[in-house]
Amino acid sequence: MKLENALKNFHPKSPTFGNVAGCTSPDRITGTDIMAAMGMTESQAKFGMTAFLAKNDVSEEDKFSTVEALTQYAKKITPKLVRKAAGKKLGYCLIVLAKMAFEDYARSAGSVCQCSVCSGKGLIYSRKDVTKHPGITRLDGTVVIEPWIENEKVEELCVPCNGKGQLTHRCRCRGRGKVLDEEQTILQGVDIFKFCPRCAGRGFKRVPSSVAYNAIKRMVPDLTQSSWSRNWKPFYEKLASKCYVEESIAERAFSKVTK
Repeated sequence: MKLENALKNFHPKSPTFGNVAGCTSPDRITGTDIMAAMGMTESQAKFGMTAFLAKNDVSEEDKFSTVEALTQYAKKITPKLVRKAAGKKLGYCLIVLAKMAFEDYARSAGSVCQCSVCSGKGLIYSRKDVTKHPGITRLDGTVVIEPWIENEKVEELCVPCNGKGQLTHRCRCRGRGKVLDEEQTILQGVDIFKFCPRCAGRGFKRVPSSVAYNAIKRMVPDLTQSSWSRNWKPFYEKLASKCYVEESIAERAFSKVTK
């Protein structure tokens, strides 16, 4: 049994009544069995289990536990040059890197973030001159009544999020990870698809390493781009890959328990 199949037990559906009897086999796996299997899996691979549950938004506590475990792992494998460059700010730097590595791991085509332009409100407020009355002007150009214009606070629809207040991390391929290969389609006469060159087939945009670099540079002003690329960036990517490794360990442990 796959670990992702256990997620439906955290979002139960309302009961449906019909004339079809449910499965009564003594070998069937019930919800209680799945919960017990998840408990056994967590005892064997706690890091991977909490990371998987946190990625699927099961609970906020799992997110804190995953970031904390990732921070402890980062302390063990911190390179010497990173320790030397960070100095007394090493602890804060590791927490920031752990949070961003987890965000990169948990991101998917369906994940959303708050729009930075409107701060999640969907509207942009600004002051503009509003014409209350256009005034009256004769044909010869003589102004009878002056236009009535007031400077007021107006609301405008946020263009980047289209008034939703949220932005998706979905790629232009609409999260499919594949796009139509127009050249091969014309040559072969049938629809030929290829991996999306923008997202490399993932279906979503990864967290750019430049974002992590700018966050660390605020705490370590002397950090240069070359030092980041040579020493910090491989360390940061290793933290993100650690989550995938631990999740695969939890996946194997869960399938072994439910076999």
